[in-house]
Amino acid sequence: MERLRRECPWDAEQTHRSLVTYLVEETGEVIEAIETGDDTLLREELGDLLLQVVFHATIAAERDAFDLEDVAAGVADKLIARHPYVFGDDAVPDDLNATWEQRKAVEKSRTSALEGIPEQLSALSRATKIISRARSRGVDIELAGEPVGAHDVGGTILDLVARCQASGIDAEQAVRDAVRGLEARVQAAEQSASTIAGS
Repeated sequence: MERLRRECPWDAEQTHRSLVTYLVEETGEVIEAIETGDDTLLREELGDLLLQVVFHATIAAERDAFDLEDVAAGVADKLIARHPYVFGDDAVPDDLNATWEQRKAVEKSRTSALEGIPEQLSALSRATKIISRARSRGVDIELAGEPVGAHDVGGTILDLVARCQASGIDAEQAVRDAVRGLEARVQAAEQSASTIAGS
């Protein structure tokens, strides 16, 4: 990659920002390979995704921000810190997801369940992450919890999207609006809990 940055005009002109579209595309191709169960394709697509990591680390190293070794060390340190029941003497927690989120919140000094959830996620992915965080952080909001099967979910969502389209409604925007309402509920519950704790 260092040689490509020196000798290939296209590679030399790339920036973190110009590579975003390729990062998204390669991530999608990895997902497709996983969903089709094609190991040969998965190996290839993981290589393409790894190339994106190497490319970004090389660009960062050129400005002395960090390099690939720093990236690898950072993720290794994070995994060790978040698994004290593997790399230390702690007992395995009952709720691994909640414990992971709690450790992450402490590491990053996050005061809200909403902090660190990317705005760029689709509305459905963002909703899933917010609900997961709210549950793992014990945010006092009412959330549905009745069991449902994956097939039922997929079919129901597709039916809703079809009904939205027939009604002239942008389904993504409708969910995005609902997510904003969910965020407001989370913020209000966190504020209420903070006020009670401060009393």
